[in-house]
Amino acid sequence: MLEKSRANDKPLWRWVGMRMSLLAIGAVVVIAVCMWINFRLSDQYFLQRLPPAAREELLQLRAEPQLNETRLRQLVAEYYPVEFFQPDMANRDWLILACLVLAAIPIIILCGLWFSRPLSSQFSAIAQGARRVAGGDFLTRLPVHHDAPDELQRLISDFNSMTTQLERYERDVRESSAVIAHELRTPLNAAMGRVQGMLDEVFPSDATQLGMVKRQLDQLRKLVDDLHLLSMARAGQLVLERSDFPLAALVSERLAWFQPQLDEAGVQARVSIEDGVRIHADRDRLGQVLNILIDNLLRYAAAGGELNIMARQVEDRVVIEMGDRGPGIEAQHLDSVFDRFWRAERSRARYSGGSGLGLSIARAICQAHGGTIAASNRAQGGTLIRAQFPL
Repeated sequence: MLEKSRANDKPLWRWVGMRMSLLAIGAVVVIAVCMWINFRLSDQYFLQRLPPAAREELLQLRAEPQLNETRLRQLVAEYYPVEFFQPDMANRDWLILACLVLAAIPIIILCGLWFSRPLSSQFSAIAQGARRVAGGDFLTRLPVHHDAPDELQRLISDFNSMTTQLERYERDVRESSAVIAHELRTPLNAAMGRVQGMLDEVFPSDATQLGMVKRQLDQLRKLVDDLHLLSMARAGQLVLERSDFPLAALVSERLAWFQPQLDEAGVQARVSIEDGVRIHADRDRLGQVLNILIDNLLRYAAAGGELNIMARQVEDRVVIEMGDRGPGIEAQHLDSVFDRFWRAERSRARYSGGSGLGLSIARAICQAHGGTIAASNRAQGGTLIRAQFPL
């Protein structure tokens, strides 16, 4: 299979080299054939002008020169023009060769332009597409020509991937801006309304009212902190304080924090972690990932009554899996659950206090550690979140 793939490779140097080489070889062959035709026609012309007896004798001696080489030289010297044997630039053969070369030069140039036109047109299409993208048209896509060189096909494929990403980023920014404005406005309006009510003496100015204002401001601060974390992670500036620690201890600690909520929701936690699994990571950030995943389960999958946490070492990576028996995630949404502000059921998420940033923060922390996180549906029902970290 690999040999077949290599045979089908069309690198740019080979694509250009083969066409230029074929063009040069073709020009040389055409000139050589023309010279051969010229020689044959000239020879036939002079043979026709010879006396019949001399022509017959010459043809016989040319076929078998060893019969009488001296006589053959005499016949050639007697009947052929002397300029045929002079190494002079004015020789008729040299003049014909020069004319053929001069005639071949424009033909070679035209054929070279014709051969290079597909390559030039495809580069021109890329340049035009780049100008459209620079003008803000992120829907631009270029067709892939399968007969083009491999480098050009990869360039077009990367260009299309780039515009797809830019289109997605633009859509995310547009949608996120509207969602951020709404998420920030909701607690801010609530806090301002409560404060205005106290100023207007509609509400009493006591600790209870101030506590309600503080809760709204805490929610606002948390949202701002989450957005700041995502911005730092996207810029590659998320600070990690790495240390070496046993993974089982961290999982036990986080489960202990959530045990009252798990008991209240009727969720039974099962932990399966290989002995001696240690990881070199930011303990607090990794704990934040576990908090997000457990909190997410309590919000949306508590009805399944089950939480499975598994961890094992696979070669040079640690794999952490967290599964539930909830309703699962629709297949077309499995890649979207880690996007900012994504919610399968917006009204339920907002009612339960979720901002839609939790899983996107988990992904940002995993990526900052050089790891990955992905979601899938379990065969027996429920969702499985798999995170991988380098040791």
